[in-house]
Amino acid sequence: MRETGDIRIDAVPMGAFDVDGDVRATAGGRIGVWTDERVDVYEREAFLAGPCEPVASWAPPTGARVEPAADGGFVVAEPSRVRAVTADGATRWELPHDPWHGGHRPPRAPGAPAPSPCGRFVAAAVPTLLPDEDRARAILVYDDPPRYGYGQDRLLLLDARTGAVLAERPVAAVSGAVDLEWRADGELLAASFWTAWYSWAGYWMEPAPDALRVLGAGGDRHQVVAFVPGSSRVVTMRRAEFMSLDDERYELALYDAGDPSPRAGLDLDDLSWDTENDEFSHVYALDGRHLLLTADWTPRGGRPERTHWLLAADTLRPLGRLRYPCGAGDRVVPLGDGTWLTPHAGRVRRWRLG
Repeated sequence: MRETGDIRIDAVPMGAFDVDGDVRATAGGRIGVWTDERVDVYEREAFLAGPCEPVASWAPPTGARVEPAADGGFVVAEPSRVRAVTADGATRWELPHDPWHGGHRPPRAPGAPAPSPCGRFVAAAVPTLLPDEDRARAILVYDDPPRYGYGQDRLLLLDARTGAVLAERPVAAVSGAVDLEWRADGELLAASFWTAWYSWAGYWMEPAPDALRVLGAGGDRHQVVAFVPGSSRVVTMRRAEFMSLDDERYELALYDAGDPSPRAGLDLDDLSWDTENDEFSHVYALDGRHLLLTADWTPRGGRPERTHWLLAADTLRPLGRLRYPCGAGDRVVPLGDGTWLTPHAGRVRRWRLG
């Protein structure tokens, strides 16, 4: 399988432009650009055509985690509350909660809320601060005053219009990082939680009346990284975090959303000539047939280089490495139609497969 790296697949340029900020796809099929001071949201086709005015902008408080919503507003995670704001920054609703754990002072949420593409829901994680009499069962305790003891975090399903809690589930973690992502049709939610000295735990679930119904979960230390467009397939990834002797593996797994058993798997070390130095960072779904895997990879007899692998989305079979006519960086923004963006050194380029 290592020889697959000798197969080169052309990435065809479709345009390029300068952008100052972190570019991401957002709810409603729009493009968001994050800077240290503000978040700007653009209609996708206008953004890709060249310079244009944002359809929504907001300067969030320092340290807030922000995600644009499909209606043009924003949802925000702050140290002790989740709230929704309008495009001009007025608070529509807010949900107070216990202050976040973690080493940040002031506390900082470990991830942003996730508004559903259909505009009905917001998914958000919140902490659980235990009263003094229950501190013996705390998972995490801070000895510095005030002496806080925390239990399991909770995943909430909120009404996007009112902020009312529709359903909640305990999370088997006190999270150092949270990644929440909806499938494009809004029917499934992927929720992954990273805990220090344990790694990731990832699940996918569907919102039901008064419930978040778990349909499946990734394997040991797997994060849910992608929904394959136009299908029921879910992709999970395990990264080598080197926290223990058995934690030096990079793996992918492919599931059908309604089946708890994986339909395919890929040991990424099988792609490596130099397993000690190669690193695989993330997987993105380009369309219903192709996945893109980013890596720092060492060719046979060569030096490490930034590499994008192309994989079959129905089997995880490696198809080859992408060949770009210029540097592409390690970040990818899939647009769901088989094209993707690569923000790199202040320049954003759009690509399609040759």
